[in-house]
Amino acid sequence: MWKEFLLSSLVGNQIAKACTGTINSLSDVSAAVECTTVNINGFTVPGGQALTLDLMDGSTVNMNGDVKFGNLSWAGPLFTISGSSITFNGNGHIFDGGGPFYWDGLGGSGGIQKPDPMMKIRISGTFSNVKVVNSPQRTYSVSNPDTLVMSGLTIDNSQGDLPNAQSDGRPAGHNTDGFDCSTTDLTIENSSIHNQDDCLAINKGSNIVFRGNTCTGGHGISIGSIASDATVSGITISGNTVINNDQALRIKTQATATGSSVSDITYSGNTATGCRLFGVLIDQSYPDTLGTPGNGVKISGINFVSPETTLAVDSGADRVAVNCGVGTCTGTWNWADLTVTGGKAGPITNFNGISGFSQ
Repeated sequence: MWKEFLLSSLVGNQIAKACTGTINSLSDVSAAVECTTVNINGFTVPGGQALTLDLMDGSTVNMNGDVKFGNLSWAGPLFTISGSSITFNGNGHIFDGGGPFYWDGLGGSGGIQKPDPMMKIRISGTFSNVKVVNSPQRTYSVSNPDTLVMSGLTIDNSQGDLPNAQSDGRPAGHNTDGFDCSTTDLTIENSSIHNQDDCLAINKGSNIVFRGNTCTGGHGISIGSIASDATVSGITISGNTVINNDQALRIKTQATATGSSVSDITYSGNTATGCRLFGVLIDQSYPDTLGTPGNGVKISGINFVSPETTLAVDSGADRVAVNCGVGTCTGTWNWADLTVTGGKAGPITNFNGISGFSQ
């Protein structure tokens, strides 16, 4: 590990050094993060250990090689990054989570303990051009302290589509969510996600934009599941392509949740093909599907605006299903710019406020 151009200045309560720190192993991290430029060269993180970057405000991080994580059953996460006004340049390099060692078709529901999440993002600024392969379970958990743009990312868990010796005929990857978000002021754009669960899951937060992304093989773009005392508002889902997912667009609230709300959700210009179960699913009976809905989460302002969203579902799939609690879905929802083809009409329960759309 080497440093150059040493110059120190006080940033908040941190001493920021205008130097360059280079990481070739975990032993280099503590000194490297004292610099405002950090270069990560290719290396392997030993199993059961994590790469944790607690950065000086205003730092720039450059990946100059691939980072692999050794195999060991433990809680994780494998990678954590924190700091304000950070520029993270992946330069197309890879974080490899070693998923096949852990995958057993059970995800977080049993089997071997899996590091979860793989990537914990706690920065503001930009995080770009990173490729993650083979996450043991959830890939990104995002809870940024201020505005963050994540762009040009790749999540490739495609190996998890196939069964292995531990998965009893099921796809080996399970609960491999792309992005789990509980945050505000976040944009995720121009990224590719191939996984076996939600491409995006927003559990709470506001001012979140998900645009220009491609989601393959999983459970679609989701808001939820919404638990008690959670608020989701001001969400824009636009220009995404969804390929061979269970559903394209979903809002799921827990049947037992109370004191929560979902509002001001805008969909535009999304396309989907090969939806296996639903085109659009809004369901207040989670973890059941189209079961008895709960009455503790208010849903309002769910709109499809121009450009048109076009979804194609498989034969036997429901084009649209809406399962509301009594009096929980309110207002008028403008769905004039939604077209769903194939399949059959799904049930709409306890709500008659959808306008501009019919099955």
